[in-house]
Amino acid sequence: MRKKIIAGNWKMNMTFDEGQKLTSEIVNMFKDENISDVQLVINPPFPHLHPVKKLIGDTPNVFLGAQNCSDKESGAYTGEVSAKILASFGVSHVILGHSERREYFKEDNAILTEKLKQALANGLTPIFCCGESLEIREAGTHESNVKFQLTDSLFGLTAEEISKVIIAYEPIWAIGTGKTATSDEAQQMHLSLRKHIASKYGQEVANSISILYGGSMNAGNATDLLSKPDVDGGLIGGASLKSRDFITIAKSY
Repeated sequence: MRKKIIAGNWKMNMTFDEGQKLTSEIVNMFKDENISDVQLVINPPFPHLHPVKKLIGDTPNVFLGAQNCSDKESGAYTGEVSAKILASFGVSHVILGHSERREYFKEDNAILTEKLKQALANGLTPIFCCGESLEIREAGTHESNVKFQLTDSLFGLTAEEISKVIIAYEPIWAIGTGKTATSDEAQQMHLSLRKHIASKYGQEVANSISILYGGSMNAGNATDLLSKPDVDGGLIGGASLKSRDFITIAKSY
């Protein structure tokens, strides 16, 4: 059975005190409300990693993730953080290829391939993001465009390696545009991506990979989205900054 995963992406938010308060609330609620069949991944900005890890402690099914890592192993790359460094701080997951990294920092599929290699070599679980813009969606080429992102960055991996990857589908056109992605549209894309993986690696491998939805999932729409058979969880932005909303999403299966 595929893992149910709710990953919170804080993006560039939360001061130290705010992050400590939020993490404490999430961890305590998760324990108190006996959520046992869902994995949480908390992905704060880099300075929060160590203090957040201390608050998570040995809480079962709560993991620490980073929002990015370098495509280089080490060296004179001021401002960058390597996968090896992240692993040494107890980080277990890392978000790669987020739409904001692709757009603002011009990360292409070749760079992401190298980041994937670094993450996997250091025992990190990549949360690999893919998705399409409004222009691509309206042109009707969204499925082929997103499939190409997988092909170009992931299909050089072995079956064993890709089985360790979590995929997050981001309909960029439905984030902050006033347009809404329906649960059926999410299911259609998730199923399409799973079939694409199966075409390369076989159905057994494809069925083992968790595919998260990253299109503004919140406490109000999570139950509908998570009811779809190929939507295995969510990559949560704004709602991950509110402990009650984040836990409500985790209880929406």
